[in-house]
Amino acid sequence: MGIFDKFFKSQRDIAKDEITGIPWDSLESVNQLDNVIRNSRLKPKVIFKHSTRCGISRMVLKNFENNYVKNDVDVSYYYLDLLQFREVSNAIAQKLNVVHQSPQVIVLYQEEVLHNESHHGIDIKKVQEIVANKK
Repeated sequence: MGIFDKFFKSQRDIAKDEITGIPWDSLESVNQLDNVIRNSRLKPKVIFKHSTRCGISRMVLKNFENNYVKNDVDVSYYYLDLLQFREVSNAIAQKLNVVHQSPQVIVLYQEEVLHNESHHGIDIKKVQEIVANKK
């Protein structure tokens, strides 16, 4: 990567570099959200809402990923760039009856919110514990 790439990299490209470790699926449409909610009947789903322009959100995402421990629990992780896909973030608030926050993590199972946390309260260990207790 050249020196100019570092200066002119888009916020989305920077965010992509930041999300490593957890097997993320990007959440990019309301139709996809509907499928995630519906498919939470089969296995737990975790949605992480991230603001690519917020230092706190970046720090919380890094902490979330750094403390992730791969295990054999069948769960899907979804990453939402809420600045690029604000309509999806709005749909999450409406469909799941949660107040919009950023950063925010939401755990779904059986089409219900099991856990919802924001900012420094986001803890991957707690998320993984909640998910493990549902299987």
